[in-house]
Amino acid sequence: VQLVESGGGSVQSGGSLRLSCAASGITHYSYGRVCMGWFRQTPGKEREGVSSISRNGVFRRYSDAVRGRFTISRDNAKNTGYLQMNTLKPEDTAMYYCATGSRVGSSLTESDYTYWGQGTQVTVSS
Repeated sequence: VQLVESGGGSVQSGGSLRLSCAASGITHYSYGRVCMGWFRQTPGKEREGVSSISRNGVFRRYSDAVRGRFTISRDNAKNTGYLQMNTLKPEDTAMYYCATGSRVGSSLTESDYTYWGQGTQVTVSS
């Protein structure tokens, strides 16, 4: 399974970005049986869970830092997940990673995820 993130970039504070995470090497059926999560990391800090979505899209989790501003979604027919990021703040600046795992529900715990993408950089200027 390969995960490729896209959609990162540089925006001003208050702006929006939409990240995508395309999965390959996996059937639609199998993709529909994994949870998906978004994590982020800045230099010198541990990677933190941002948001996650269950296999059927019903259960969604958000960290306190992004709740109300970010929205996670997925399109199992396209093997793709998304993270819509609105009202971005400078503290949202980080490398963003998507990941998939076999957990039934949703999770912001790194160890629940098996496959990881290479990341996409998001930079928010004030």
